[in-house]
Amino acid sequence: MSPEITKHYNNKPPLRAVPPIERFTPITPNMAISPTVSVVVPAMNEAENLPHVFATLPQWIDEIVLVDGNSKDDTVAVARKLRPNVRVVHQTGKGKGDALSAGFAACTGDIIVMIDADGSTDGREIIQFVGALVTGADFVKGSRYASGGGSDDLTFIRKFGNKTLTALVNRMYGTSYSDLCYGYNAFWARHLDVLNLDCDGFEIETLMNVRAAKAGLKVHEVPSHERCRIHGESNLHAVRDGIRVLKTIIREWRSNPAPVVHEPATAAPAADQGAA
Repeated sequence: MSPEITKHYNNKPPLRAVPPIERFTPITPNMAISPTVSVVVPAMNEAENLPHVFATLPQWIDEIVLVDGNSKDDTVAVARKLRPNVRVVHQTGKGKGDALSAGFAACTGDIIVMIDADGSTDGREIIQFVGALVTGADFVKGSRYASGGGSDDLTFIRKFGNKTLTALVNRMYGTSYSDLCYGYNAFWARHLDVLNLDCDGFEIETLMNVRAAKAGLKVHEVPSHERCRIHGESNLHAVRDGIRVLKTIIREWRSNPAPVVHEPATAAPAADQGAA
C-alpha cells in the first residue's frame, strides 16, 4: 500500500464497533436499530386525545415522556393507564417551548422525537424520522409540503405565514426548508447542547430549525401529514404566534452564531450509526 493511501486511512476517524445483535430492536422485517428512542409528548388537558395518540405510537420505542402542563382533567391518569411505564414530567413553567425543554431534559434515549398530544401528528410516521437519523441525518424535520405530506388543518393565514417565514429563513441561512413552523421533529440527543433551547412558546419549532442550520447539522426532511385536532381547542394563535416566530428569527440573526458541529470528511456507513 502506498504511503499516500496509508496516510489517508490512518487519518480517517475510527468507526464504532457494531453493537452485539441483542442490542438491536427490530423495526421492520428489513430494518433493526441499536439506538434507543424517546418520544416527548407535551400535553395540557388532552385526556380525550391521548388514547388516539398513544395508539399510533410504535411498540418498539423505548420511552414515552409525557410533559403535563398542569392539566385540570385526567391527562396524567389516562397516560398511565394506557402506558404504565410512561415517564411523567410536571411542567413548572408555561408554554410549549418550556414543556418540550423539560421533556428533552428528562429523556434517556439516544434519539428524541417530539409529537403533539392533540392527535394532529401520527406516531406511525416515527419510523421515517428514525430511519433518516440512523442513516446519517443529525436532525429530521417533518414537512407537510414534501411529496407525500399534507395537512387537514392549515388555514389560509397559517399557510401564508408559514410560507413567508420559511422563505425568510431560507434566504437568511441558505437553507432549503419547505416547512418551518411544524412541530413534528426528531434528532440525536447528543445535539441538545448545540440547539440550546431557551424559549417558551410555539416559536420553539422555528428556533430548533434555525439553530440546527447555524450549527451546521445535517438536516433532512421527511413527509408528514397533519390531521385536525380530535378534541378540544388549540392554544395556537396564528397572528400572535407568527409575530413571536418572526421576532425569534430576527433575534437569532442578530446573535452570535452557534458552535459549528464538524463532521468527518467521509460519512460513516449506516451500520456505524446503529442501523442494520
